[in-house]
Amino acid sequence: MTTTGSSPHPLEGAGISAGLMALLSVTLLATSGTIHLHTPMLVELARHFGADAADVGWIATLSFAGYVAGTVALVPLGDRADKRRLIIGKMALMIVALLAMAAAPTLTVLAAGSFVAGVCTSVSQDMIPLVSELAPPTERGRAMGTLLSGLFLGILFGRISGGLMASYLGWRWAYVLPAGLIAGLLPLVIANVPSVPGKTRLGYAALMRSLVQLLRDHAELRRASAIQALLGVCYGGFWATLAQMMATLHGLGPTATGLIAIPGAAGILLARPAGRWMDRYGATPTVIAAACLVIAAYLAYALVWFSVAAIAVAAALLDAGIRSSAVANQTLITNLDPAARSRSNTVFTAHTFGGYSVGAFVATLAWVHAGWPGVCASGLIFAIAALLVQLRAGR
Repeated sequence: MTTTGSSPHPLEGAGISAGLMALLSVTLLATSGTIHLHTPMLVELARHFGADAADVGWIATLSFAGYVAGTVALVPLGDRADKRRLIIGKMALMIVALLAMAAAPTLTVLAAGSFVAGVCTSVSQDMIPLVSELAPPTERGRAMGTLLSGLFLGILFGRISGGLMASYLGWRWAYVLPAGLIAGLLPLVIANVPSVPGKTRLGYAALMRSLVQLLRDHAELRRASAIQALLGVCYGGFWATLAQMMATLHGLGPTATGLIAIPGAAGILLARPAGRWMDRYGATPTVIAAACLVIAAYLAYALVWFSVAAIAVAAALLDAGIRSSAVANQTLITNLDPAARSRSNTVFTAHTFGGYSVGAFVATLAWVHAGWPGVCASGLIFAIAALLVQLRAGR
């Protein structure tokens, strides 16, 4: 498949200053948290608009649907268009969407705004290939780990700050303040992020068709995407059944369940070390270690019947494994074809989120038909499958 058509850009591997790396990480933190702001506010939103749980559930559904749509439909354009312009455009539209949500007179307007904001949140998947292109080959893993630390922090920040702002300032301010933060960062992004033009002249339809061709041509992309999808099943299953398990086995409510997000953010601490290991040893040992962490998480998960502390341990191990694998695999796939970094990242991200969705479905089904042992067994099966795929590739 022909994906190139031009010589390497002069900025290829030119390096990223500490200041630019910090700016991109903070920007990713601010933008990635926007689709998680609603998580602790759904009850308040239902009360305000006089809606039921099913109605306000559309806010969560449409925000994540927008994220997937933006990733699949817009991120591949980064291989043809200037990634800087895509980032700036999505940030500007995100500000408008968040302010529209803050002023929403009806739940319908709020839900529509959540979809647009979700589309714009895919800006994170534009930054990943941009950083991969600018970072020197020997430092790409560390750069990716630093950037993804911002992404992971953003998810945690969004879940926690949304609830705090809604409680003390009102739910509308939970959208106004992030919009103000992004508006403050936008001039800095415009002034400091370099132009990184695309390396292909393929039309939009050809770009979309080439997503499948990339999977056919690159065994490493197939493997990395499959492994992340399998581990994603474990992650999605954990969070989909956590509240039910906490209530059924220990009689704990939503507050205690929400606090699990804190130890569940352990992957933030391992993101940069995982990137360094990737630079030094390659993807294989890093991903093997990550899969083993997920297996250990589900072994600890099986012990929560006897100890609440095991829940926090399981959440920490799971997040550490998932995030470490993501750093290594995402670094790997963005190095495969310099002219197709955005499209490779699109394929990888689609598999990851597909795994989350399948995991929620499988774990819920296991809970209904086999109880807690079924949930633990299903997670272990998928985690071991991910490990075996990587071990087979290593041989």
